[in-house]
Amino acid sequence: MGRPVVRLKDIADKTGFSVNTVSLALRGNPRIPEETANVIREAARSLNYLPNQVAKSLVSRETKTIGLVLTDITNPTLTKVAQAIEMALAERGYSTLFATSNNDLEEEKRAIAVFRSRQVDGMLIYPRSHRDLDHIRELRRANHPVVLLVADPDAGVDAVCIDERRGAYRAVRHLIDTGHKRIGIIDGGQRLGNLEKREGYVMALEEAGLPFTPALVVDPHGHSVIRGYWAMDRLMSAPGRPTAVFAANDSLAIGALRWTQKNGLRVPEDVAIAGFDNIEFAEHAATPLTSVNYETQLVTDLAVSRLLELVTTDGSLPDPRVTLIDPELIVRESSYRPGSA
Repeated sequence: MGRPVVRLKDIADKTGFSVNTVSLALRGNPRIPEETANVIREAARSLNYLPNQVAKSLVSRETKTIGLVLTDITNPTLTKVAQAIEMALAERGYSTLFATSNNDLEEEKRAIAVFRSRQVDGMLIYPRSHRDLDHIRELRRANHPVVLLVADPDAGVDAVCIDERRGAYRAVRHLIDTGHKRIGIIDGGQRLGNLEKREGYVMALEEAGLPFTPALVVDPHGHSVIRGYWAMDRLMSAPGRPTAVFAANDSLAIGALRWTQKNGLRVPEDVAIAGFDNIEFAEHAATPLTSVNYETQLVTDLAVSRLLELVTTDGSLPDPRVTLIDPELIVRESSYRPGSA
């Protein structure tokens, strides 16, 4: 059996005040004299009284909880964002419930259903697919506050996210500007319909008059360091190997960097490497890694502010708004040598 639940009546019996007086005192009502309120609060503490949040939410129609759905808890960027969101919401009096879809659409739908059953006030979601969003649009149509943390401008749902297309373009444009003409890409987003980084890569090639070469595109079938290592192995084993590589995240890029070390290639002299997200390990890699910066704090601040704006909206939600953050490229030794551009 669990511990017995302490009720307002138990505090009333202990102090001799009415249940109504106890209730008002614990809610900080100014009608209750401070001396009386102190006696009641002390009795509540001694009895280990906890407010019934379920009952309170039935009255206020708020649970003061927000659901956060991640695609992969092992992704360093998502872990950092989750921590920042939890802290930002706590400062505003909200608790955060976490779920991970593991990049599985059905798991994502189940997580959303669980959050709905818990009656969260709103949700922040990293969707598995940036384009398979019908189940999330359905939430929006039901007037449920939701903000995506990855999306395209035509998502039809509120979103705050890094402009991945622009970020990838910047990284590849930098590689072109430092003299590279055969640039490979390690990116698994194609299978999920997450095309932004690949599109940014192609956009930079086209702008420079360079051909798109399918043999220079490798799907790592994952997002980890070891997946990046073996993707680099495939890329560099093909005829006409690239002189530069753009990886869709820093874990993949670090795996590619490890492959060069194991195979005696110099970075950036023999092959240049650029990643995406600018995780802590990127700066401290054996060869510090050029990377597109993921503005964790800015994404968090804007997304939480927008979600709470929706949560506190009376009546129908306003038209959805998508905010794309133009990212900075952090250039380090993995792609740049003095005098190379």
